[in-house]
Amino acid sequence: MAELPYTIAIDGPAASGKGTLARRIAAHYGLRHLDTGLTYRAVARELLQAGLPLDDERSAIAAAERFAIGDMRRDVLADHTIGEAASKIAVMPGVRKVLVDRQRRFAGEGSGAVLDGRDIGTVVCPDALVKLYVTASPEIRATRRYHEILSNGGSADEEVILADIRKRDDRDMNRDDSPLKPATDAHLLDTSEMTIEAAFQGARERIDAALKQN
Repeated sequence: MAELPYTIAIDGPAASGKGTLARRIAAHYGLRHLDTGLTYRAVARELLQAGLPLDDERSAIAAAERFAIGDMRRDVLADHTIGEAASKIAVMPGVRKVLVDRQRRFAGEGSGAVLDGRDIGTVVCPDALVKLYVTASPEIRATRRYHEILSNGGSADEEVILADIRKRDDRDMNRDDSPLKPATDAHLLDTSEMTIEAAFQGARERIDAALKQN
């Protein structure tokens, strides 16, 4: 069996299903879970609440150092305005350095953790026991996000969502610092035609094999 602590790294583009899969895996293996995207949103929220400009890197770094990871609320941080602000502060090298350090510390505590994001297997935890890259076509991801919004009582335009997803993909995959890409040793899970149960089973087989080998 693998020595503790161990990390399971899950990367992928927006609305690919990586967050749902990460939470399912964490619950199954009794590991803590961190959605690293929320850490950038938490910083953005602090700046917005303080009325500070989103291009103020010094203030963003200070916010990145002080917010409590354990107090992040997904329902609050899911706000679209916060998401747009987060995409602006996420390109700041100083902010990324602080948050990557904090994410690594989280991964190394206790029995280990499941981290999901866009640069976990390539930058944050390159030595993770298992690396998964979860993806799906932009059209499928837009449809999923559309129905998610409707199920939560909101309203949305699927074409607008699709355009936003394509814009985010381009920004994430082509940024200079820690671009979104599969780690060379990551296992690819294309969920375009896959249920969450099938994705979970595929991931579990990979993780169980790694646990036995290590």
